[in-house]
Amino acid sequence: MRATHASALILLTAAALHAAEPGIIHETFGASFDAKRFTTPIPNKNTEVRDGVLWTHGSSGGKYPPMVYQPVEGKDLTITFRYRHLGEGGWLWFFVDGDDGFGSVDHMLRVKLLRDGVQLEVDSHSKDANHPQRQKTDRPADPISGAYRLNEFLAVEKADLTRNAWHEVRLVFQGERVTVSLDGRIWSKTLSRPCFNAAKRKLLWMQSGGEKGIEIDDILVQATAPNP
Repeated sequence: MRATHASALILLTAAALHAAEPGIIHETFGASFDAKRFTTPIPNKNTEVRDGVLWTHGSSGGKYPPMVYQPVEGKDLTITFRYRHLGEGGWLWFFVDGDDGFGSVDHMLRVKLLRDGVQLEVDSHSKDANHPQRQKTDRPADPISGAYRLNEFLAVEKADLTRNAWHEVRLVFQGERVTVSLDGRIWSKTLSRPCFNAAKRKLLWMQSGGEKGIEIDDILVQATAPNP
């Protein structure tokens, strides 16, 4: 009886560990699309699924352009998606939010996809109100963790994104490293920061695409394959 009970405990523990592993998210916005996979209500006045893609257009009417949120779970993740502009000008900012190291969730990495370049911004955190990387001193501490957001703005790197063509964005997180690439060849950069070695909690697409808008497709989130 004890052996049977112990075996059952082992099986339950193994099942719990397996359930805690990050699952695969693959959203193609086809017939199986489930809006409950997103935190943002879809459809809304700016965003809807049409012709097998996620289309966001217009203005939110607030301080920031329209945004779409998707929850994720895991630390070492590989994230890919495709996007294209339908009109001239505009930009797409892609955010990865995660644990801030002090008990709350905040921005971790921002990928600013401009029409003529790419800029990365790293958002780490500290309890030190006088930290030299705390550039926006008017921003208060996080109400949950008491941590201040630190901003590291990297220089814009040139990339020709003026054509309204599909582009694939890829982020590979592994420990303290992330490699961000665009179309696998147009542009790529690897960064190493302690804040990347934390759980990722949500993805955010902030889209300034005018009335014609921006389309997003083929979102894939999965565990990063271990190094050989």
